[in-house]
Amino acid sequence: MQKRFLKLGAAVLASILATGLALPAQAQKAGGVLNIATIGEPPTLDPMASTADLVGIISQHIFETLYTFGDGWKLTPLLAAELPAITDGGKTYTIKLRQDVTFHDGSAMTAADVVASLKRWSEIAVRGKQAAAQIDSITASGNDSVVIKLKEPFAPLLSLLAFNNSAAVILPASKQPAQLTEFVGTGPYKFKERQPDRYVVLTKNDKYASRSGNADFYGGARKPYVDELRFVPVPNANTRVEAAIAGQYQFVDSLPVEAYPRLKDAKSDGVLIKPFGWPIMFFNTKQGSLANPAVRRAVLASLSFSDMMEAAFGSKDFYEVDGSLYPKGFVYHSMAGTEAYNKPDPAKAKKAAADAGYKGEPVRILTSMQYEFHYKMAAVAGEYLKQAGFKVDMQVVDWATLTQRRNDPALWEIYFTHSPFLPEPALNNMMNNNAPGWWATPEKDKLVAAFNTESDAAKRVAILADLQKLMYTEVPLAKVGNFNAVGAKAKNLQGFVPSPWPFFWNTWLD
Repeated sequence: MQKRFLKLGAAVLASILATGLALPAQAQKAGGVLNIATIGEPPTLDPMASTADLVGIISQHIFETLYTFGDGWKLTPLLAAELPAITDGGKTYTIKLRQDVTFHDGSAMTAADVVASLKRWSEIAVRGKQAAAQIDSITASGNDSVVIKLKEPFAPLLSLLAFNNSAAVILPASKQPAQLTEFVGTGPYKFKERQPDRYVVLTKNDKYASRSGNADFYGGARKPYVDELRFVPVPNANTRVEAAIAGQYQFVDSLPVEAYPRLKDAKSDGVLIKPFGWPIMFFNTKQGSLANPAVRRAVLASLSFSDMMEAAFGSKDFYEVDGSLYPKGFVYHSMAGTEAYNKPDPAKAKKAAADAGYKGEPVRILTSMQYEFHYKMAAVAGEYLKQAGFKVDMQVVDWATLTQRRNDPALWEIYFTHSPFLPEPALNNMMNNNAPGWWATPEKDKLVAAFNTESDAAKRVAILADLQKLMYTEVPLAKVGNFNAVGAKAKNLQGFVPSPWPFFWNTWLD
């Protein structure tokens, strides 16, 4: 696993060097406002309540987790004082807490806050529920330690506690309603104001207790140099491109890849992360016209992923047609099951769907133009599905609406999303029975349980290959391919490190 972590860390470093964004040596400057163009309005600011990347991008500045990911995607402590002591054959985790941490309301963080937060996470967060099935108890040991006892060894636990998506953030014990009304964390920035469809404003936390030492990707020292972060929703991709070219924002997220050459002589520098991740079609396995796996196999047989990727990204400089969950060079790369990938045959698919009992019921496809490549892929997929005899109902909505609708199995059959290549496979939504799509079968549960309890790296690779093969049999989702991500930063934004979820501590305006 460490080999793959290093591969991904090296890829991020290569992106920095390729775009001329080597970390600056000049002195940091305090003050100023960072205007950050995002793909749209966040559905919530509660990082436990959503798996949307946009929520994590904003909320990671307000809230913090016990652990996070350092260079090479290694696990590193954040609010925890150190990595946990793991005893009892991997079933007991004792987590010592930092004693210098205060919340934005001035109260000191204690073990009671951590216990309450982790219990809330295990009850309402998709990833928390994933961990909860393995957790026997969460208790405080004095004011400075927390003990998590597991029913059986669970290898992904620390990665789940570190992830900023459906995140195990630490909140004051007294401020943990089912729906957050106060956004009080420990992070380098404090919540100030939200004007829906206009902005979310965060202000510098002058009393922030940073870890000592150097910056370490998401870990290490976090210094809030800038006075204010202003996250501005800019839903139209072309508007984001023109804003980046004009230097209207200090950072612009998620640009169409064809815009990258236009940034060469623009007022912003292009930011390229290669490889970034994979676009995904999630299927509703719970109800509706695709609940039958044989019908989903017919959908898979109808699709040209080559055409979908070309429509979305144009040049092969920005994408690769690949059916493996992880690209070549990653230890989890496998060709298991991929003989069913990218073999479009609409006539064969039409017969297979009819044989499986499909009778023309609607196939509702949820997608958004805020991620323009999602929409382009969905449009191509829709045409192939029509050729295969499926009745397609394309529903183009804003991203916040999509992230809400996908939680209701009565509202969709397919939705488009994407994910970075994550440092722990168990972080992928496909591994979680509670994630929209609701893939839960005895065969899947057996493999996931084996993967999560296995500590031997080589055996985990083999189990994930078996799970990938099952994915192509039961078809709860379809991987479209691999893609590179493009953004843009102002030329005077210093200290910025390209990352899947851009962060703005340790950055300043020159």
